[in-house]
Amino acid sequence: MTKIKVLVAEDHTIVRKGLCALLDAESDIEVVGEAENGREAIAMVEALSPHVVLMDITMPELNGMDATRQLKKKYPEVKILILSMHTSEEYIFETLRAGASGYLVKRSATTDLIQAIHVAHRGDSYLSPDISNKVISYYVKQKEVGEEDAGEPEGLGKLSGREREVLQLIAEGHANRDIAEQLFISPKTVEAHRSNIQRKLKISGTAGLTKYAIIKGLVDLGF
Repeated sequence: MTKIKVLVAEDHTIVRKGLCALLDAESDIEVVGEAENGREAIAMVEALSPHVVLMDITMPELNGMDATRQLKKKYPEVKILILSMHTSEEYIFETLRAGASGYLVKRSATTDLIQAIHVAHRGDSYLSPDISNKVISYYVKQKEVGEEDAGEPEGLGKLSGREREVLQLIAEGHANRDIAEQLFISPKTVEAHRSNIQRKLKISGTAGLTKYAIIKGLVDLGF
């Protein structure tokens, strides 16, 4: 029997180990790796070729939403399941647009996770029941008011993937030069991204950007 190879990307060690223990108890699932942030997850996918990636959203250095977007561009065959505490429409639609095969809420992970992995592995999509209700409600609203008027959830969707990366690193306290080194771009380009972010979000200053990133869950405060 060929096992489903799973990579777990979660920055909280206790949660990550708990997920791995849950998956290791399944005879047809093999945990092939553990990542603590989005950049590590991307590197491990390249090295380990998992079938399914369990991806937390709020992780340091590179959040799960943007890691998902980058992975699906490089490895479209990899199935990605978002596992998050966030239930806002913004997170749900952004990750699904990024190419995720499903979205699970952490509080229901023990009951939904195994089924979700099997569903994603065979090429279908899976949503936790409460997430599914939000998606249905959103599209019902679209139908009622007309697609042109309904629009899409606003916020982080205004920013490009690179701009979200820069925003997260700014909020984590990195200086422009450090951000430039991490992203392999020039400090001048970082400053340009910062200006674009402030213009699009109508927020000025590092403190304002940091507060916004915390509210949106891009930065984990460790609580």
